[in-house]
Amino acid sequence: MKPILLVACSLVLASCTQESQNKIGRAVQNWTGTNGVLEVYAGDKLVKRFMQIDKLSTASGTSSDVDRPYRFGYGIMDINLNGISDDGEKKVYFEFSDYSTSYVFYESP
Repeated sequence: MKPILLVACSLVLASCTQESQNKIGRAVQNWTGTNGVLEVYAGDKLVKRFMQIDKLSTASGTSSDVDRPYRFGYGIMDINLNGISDDGEKKVYFEFSDYSTSYVFYESP
């Protein structure tokens, strides 16, 4: 019975679009949790860092199913850019453009 279920699940996932597979992956990742870091750069200089991000989301149109060109999330803003969540650094909402923002998003080591 288990092999049949495994094959059926594999076929369902294979028939999904790439975006659907990404959404499934994000759902699993959100369930298991992450500790992401988003760094925003101006040229080669680090200007903002957000830590302890559980996910980045792509904005969708309210009256259409078209993705908007920005991403958003919640994370602790590292004001002094020391990589540590200090007293007074709070969780904030942030948005950034997929087109014009130089950024790196990674899981905290």
